[in-house]
Amino acid sequence: MEAQFWLDKWQANQIGFHESVVHPMLSQHWDAIARDNRGTVFVPLCGKSNDMTWLLERGHEVVGAELSAIAAQSFFVENRIEMQTSEVGKFRCYKGGGYTILCGDIFDITRQDLPAFSFVYDRAALIALPPATRRRYVSHLRGLCPVATRILLVALSYPENAISPPPFDVSHQEIEVHYGRWCDVAQLSKATADVKGVVGCETTYCLEVLESD
Repeated sequence: MEAQFWLDKWQANQIGFHESVVHPMLSQHWDAIARDNRGTVFVPLCGKSNDMTWLLERGHEVVGAELSAIAAQSFFVENRIEMQTSEVGKFRCYKGGGYTILCGDIFDITRQDLPAFSFVYDRAALIALPPATRRRYVSHLRGLCPVATRILLVALSYPENAISPPPFDVSHQEIEVHYGRWCDVAQLSKATADVKGVVGCETTYCLEVLESD
C-alpha cells in the first residue's frame, strides 16, 4: 500500500492489525532462531508491537523501522519507557530502555543508519506490501542484512480474492523466489489461520542470509 494509507490508519486509530498479545510463532520458534545468541534484532514495519517487549525480555536489543510517528511514540508511552529523540539520516529516532525505533520510510534506511544486528523478525512487513513493493522490500532488506543474519518470517496465504488486502497473500513459491537466491530457506511450521474471517494458512520460516549486497 502507499505510505499515506498506513499513516491514515494510525491517524484514525484504525489499527485492527495491531495484536495486543505476543505472536505465538515468535515464542514457539525464537529459540531455534537465536541459538542462545543475544544479538540485536531488527524489526521492519514494527508499529507498536508487543513482540518487541518479548524480545527485549529475552536479552536482545531491539531496533525497529516504522513509518508512523504515532505508532513509534505510542510504543514508548504505552510501555512507560522514557525516550529520547534525535535525527539519524532521514529518520526521527526514538530511543530508550533498550529499544530504538527509526521513524520514516524504510526504503530510505541504510546500513549506516542501523546498529549492527544479528536477527530480523518479520511478522507484519512482507504481508503488508503489494507484489511490486514486496520485491523492492526484499531487495532492500538484502542490502541491509550482513551474511549469517537469521530471519524469522511469518507469511499468510488464503484463497484467491477471498479478502481485500492487506494482509496480502504470500505463497511458499513466492518466498522461494524472493529469498531463495540469497538465503537458506527452512519452513518451521504451517498452521490454519483466520484471515479476516476467512480460513487461510500461516507459514513460519527461518531464513539464514548466505549472500549480502
